[in-house]
Amino acid sequence: MPRSQRVVLPGQPLHIIQRGNNRSTCFVCDDDREMYLQTLHRASLISECAIHAYVLMSNHVHMLVTPAAARAAGHMMQTLGQRYVRYFNERYARSGTLWEGRFRSMAIDSDQYFLACSRYVETNPVRAGMAASPERYRWSSFGRNARGEPNALVTPHALYLALGRDASSRQAAYAGLFAEPLERQLVDGIRKSTNAGVVLRVWREAREREFVRTRSGGVAVRHARRAEITR
Repeated sequence: MPRSQRVVLPGQPLHIIQRGNNRSTCFVCDDDREMYLQTLHRASLISECAIHAYVLMSNHVHMLVTPAAARAAGHMMQTLGQRYVRYFNERYARSGTLWEGRFRSMAIDSDQYFLACSRYVETNPVRAGMAASPERYRWSSFGRNARGEPNALVTPHALYLALGRDASSRQAAYAGLFAEPLERQLVDGIRKSTNAGVVLRVWREAREREFVRTRSGGVAVRHARRAEITR
């Protein structure tokens, strides 16, 4: 069966997942995680991809990335994969692949979804039971985005910068987004859409339901709803 074509446009953010082959461990110790992040940083600069959020789990990685060109993300992940696998195999006297085929990705087509996806990425350790809260997990971008910790890998997106007039207000606003957990429907939608490589439709569907809920029936409303949906 032919592979499905990725939806990748220059300047459009992507949610990327890179999984270990057969869910095998990708990071044995903190040195491995440091090496992965250093390699990712170099690969992102070479390929002109901006990293906005990330988290390293035990057997997979999540990233929120904006590529400068259509093939930039693929080039970054190929460079990253090859260099890290070479390091990992040499360190642990192994051979063969480490990753589960090609990486998975999903295009982000709404401003509202971008910040939701960033939260999704950085709360992965909480959902997995690896940390009580995002700030308790070292291997993610939460420290940079919510507390201003130095991290050369992370490039703020315009939507993040719009959260406040200065760094401290942006960090406070971003941290405030984590006060409530993500809706279960949204979490499931992100997972399914990323695995399938399709654009998430959760927010559009939610807007349609809210429009119907807050208005009574009638011809005029049906026409208005049609206009709202097609925006």
